[in-house]
Amino acid sequence: MSIIDLARPDIVAMQPYSSARKEAAAQGVLLNANESPRSLLDGDEAGLALHRYPEPQPAELVKRLARLYGLPSDHVLVTRGSDEGIDLLTRVFCRAGVDAILHCPPTFGMYRIAAETQGAAVVSVPRTAASGFTLDTAGILAAVSRDQRIRLVFLTSPNNPTGDCVDGTFLGALLQATTNRAMVVIDEAYAEFCAEASAIALIAEHPQLAVLRTLSKAWAAAGLRCGIVLAQPSVIGLLQRIIAPYPLASPVITLALRVLQPDMQLRQQKLLQEIRENKKLLVSMLDKRSFVLDLWPGEANFVLLRVKHADRLLAHCAHHGVVVRGYAADPALKDCIRISVGSRQDLAALEQVLDDWALDDWKED
Repeated sequence: MSIIDLARPDIVAMQPYSSARKEAAAQGVLLNANESPRSLLDGDEAGLALHRYPEPQPAELVKRLARLYGLPSDHVLVTRGSDEGIDLLTRVFCRAGVDAILHCPPTFGMYRIAAETQGAAVVSVPRTAASGFTLDTAGILAAVSRDQRIRLVFLTSPNNPTGDCVDGTFLGALLQATTNRAMVVIDEAYAEFCAEASAIALIAEHPQLAVLRTLSKAWAAAGLRCGIVLAQPSVIGLLQRIIAPYPLASPVITLALRVLQPDMQLRQQKLLQEIRENKKLLVSMLDKRSFVLDLWPGEANFVLLRVKHADRLLAHCAHHGVVVRGYAADPALKDCIRISVGSRQDLAALEQVLDDWALDDWKED
C-alpha cells in the first residue's frame, strides 16, 4: 500500500496550480508573471528584487535545510511556519465529515484548529495533571486500533506546554500500528532544547512519518515565520499540490539563508547554552515559592507550573510589565502558568515581581 492511498482521492486527482516562476526560472527578459518591470525602491535598495516573485521552494534554502537535517532535498518542504505544515497535512489526508486526527491535549492548539477548519473529527487522548501530564501511550495505541477514521496522529516532542518528549520505544510501536493506516506527525519545534533523539532518522523506513521543524525557537527567528516539513518525497509531493504558489516572501528567504550560515550555528550553540543555564536559574527561583503547587520543568525553553490564584498572579505580573502565559480557557490546565526562559535581565525582573507577590497578604487563603 502506498502513502498515496491514505491521501484524499480528490487531492491525488487534482491538477495542481503551476505558477509562472515554477514553470520558468527568473532569467532573461521576464514577461510571463505579470510583474512590475522595476522596483519602487531606489536602486533596489534592499537588494531583494521585490518586483519579482520569489522561488516557490527556494533551492538554496531547501539545500541548506536538507544538509542541516541530514536528508535529501526532495524530503524538504519550506512553509510559512509550522502552522502551514499542519494545515497542509490536515487538508491532504482528512476528508471533511469522514476522517479524524488524534491529538493529546493539553498540547499545541493548531492541530485541533486545522482539523475543525477542514471539517475533520478530533479524537483526544488527554494528558492529566494527576499523571504528570505524560502521554497515555496505551490509550493512543488503542484509539488508533479501534478508530478507522484516524488519518493523522499529531504528537509534539517536547510537548507544548508540558515539556515532555515522545519515548522512542513508544514511537516505534505507534509507527508499527499506523502502517498503511495513518500518518504520524512529530512536531519537533523545541527539539534543539532537549537531548532526546530526533524522529528524523526514522523517516527513511516509515513513509507515513512526517517531522515538523522551525526556525522560530532555537534559531531565534520567530519573526521570519519559516517552518519545515520533513518527509518522504511521496508526502512532500502531495503537500506541494495544495501549498500556496509563493509561500515565503523574498526578505524571509534572504534572512533565513543568513540565519543558516555556518557562523550562525556557533552563535546558536552559545544561545542554547545560555538558555540552559537560565532555565536552571528559573527553576531554582520557582522551586522555593510557597504559592507554587506543582512544577514541570520539561525539556524545552519554558516551564509549566500550577500556582495558587493563577488569575491574580497573571494580573499582578502584567501590571508590573512581566507577561507570562495563562490558560484560563483550558480546564486541563486550571491554575497553570507557562513561563518562557528569558535573559538574565528578564529573570531578574520576574524574580522582583514574584518577590512582591509573595509579600502581598491579601492573596493568602
